[in-house]
Amino acid sequence: MPLPEPSKVIGVDLNYRSRAVQRGGLPGQPSYFLKPTTSISAGGELVQPQGTELACYEGQIAIVIGTAARAVELDAAGAHIGWYAAANDFGVHDFRWADRGSNLLAKGQDGFTPIGEWLPADGVDPAQLRIRTVVNGELRQDTQGDELLFTPQQLVADLSRFMTLERGDVILAGTPAGTGQVAPGDSVEVSLEIPGVGTSVVSSSIVQADQPLREFGAMPRVTPEAVAFVHGTTPTRPATLSAQATMALNEVSTATLTVQLNRRGLRSTFLPGLRVSRPDLRMVGYARTLRYVAIRDDVRESMRAHGEDAQKRVVESIVASDVLVMEAREVADCGTIGDILAARALALGGAGIVTDGGIRDAPGVAALAIPAYFTAANASSLWTSHIPIDIDVPITCAGVLVMPGDVLVGDAEGVVVLPCALAEEIAHDALEVERREAFALERVRAGESFRGLYPLSTAREQDYKDWLGRRGEGE
Repeated sequence: MPLPEPSKVIGVDLNYRSRAVQRGGLPGQPSYFLKPTTSISAGGELVQPQGTELACYEGQIAIVIGTAARAVELDAAGAHIGWYAAANDFGVHDFRWADRGSNLLAKGQDGFTPIGEWLPADGVDPAQLRIRTVVNGELRQDTQGDELLFTPQQLVADLSRFMTLERGDVILAGTPAGTGQVAPGDSVEVSLEIPGVGTSVVSSSIVQADQPLREFGAMPRVTPEAVAFVHGTTPTRPATLSAQATMALNEVSTATLTVQLNRRGLRSTFLPGLRVSRPDLRMVGYARTLRYVAIRDDVRESMRAHGEDAQKRVVESIVASDVLVMEAREVADCGTIGDILAARALALGGAGIVTDGGIRDAPGVAALAIPAYFTAANASSLWTSHIPIDIDVPITCAGVLVMPGDVLVGDAEGVVVLPCALAEEIAHDALEVERREAFALERVRAGESFRGLYPLSTAREQDYKDWLGRRGEGE
């Protein structure tokens, strides 16, 4: 009997414990989206549109309906599953901003659902299903079905409350941790092993479209939310600075900023004891946090066996104006980052790197046009002392609390942390302070007494305003 043609493809959002934890919490119920049947392919080439960056693989279990299901009970739902197969819920998330949750543009493009051979589901315990994803020969995902939050039977019963699931319909059961970005030239292989039955495999190669995307509608856009989705993190910017505030923070000193913070009752905001690779460069950006824990061999091997570690994932998820901030417990007997990953952070638009541990390849890092703040140079690998474990969580760096999305400002003296909610007003006030100090310094150098100038008296306010006007900085 020929295999049936599906009438619909249904995707499940968060359904693996590891992925849900990365994204910030376990869902209480499954959520779904639809994909066109034209997205189904047998593998081969996955065509990435020109001008896009955020192509992402997602190894998944494809649940294929064997007999029509409508309003079935949970204990009977398994009988309606005919087959299981390996699948790749591929997406290009540069279009995520336009989908508003539908996933149609990001995941519904032709060929974006490669599916392998269908294996019979009779008598199969879904907990024993093993999904693996290999990218360019490197294992990235390796998980069994017992990590599913909602079983295939639960998904079938739930969906059948609202719609008829026809023979051949495909339910993509969600993806575990280990998803990531791919690019033209990369290869992705997803396999689904069913003990005693066989293995379904689907292989794809990423190629770039040979024609530019026509500008009829939404065009690619890299957003922090899309980057966070691709790399299994959470968006970290509660607010964004205005252009005026950003300009001000690129001018004022960290010393002036600490005074402004002190006036607002915030006294532990300057990161002490750090050196800087490029004292000639300023740093203004938003905190992307990474936490290292002490080395333990069994945990290290487990982390390495489950795809890219947290250090590589957070670096690859950086967007413009991010500052990578690392908590290394002030242990500097090895590096926490080297020149290759620092160069990648720079290429992605990163504004700076901060660690209370060491850095490797210090001369190479110093040659990059990105400031790095660190405790010491050390050539040893991070894996001799650290395990990178958490991304975008509150951390303590050099004894100072850093929240994801905080604004970090760095100069030749060091780094100061500004709470995002206060950064805008602090930037304005700090710039005004520095302008007044520049006026006072100019007059003192000209031979005047500092009295009435520092601090500025009411009698000299008009002189100061005239000075601002001559500099083109009047209000």
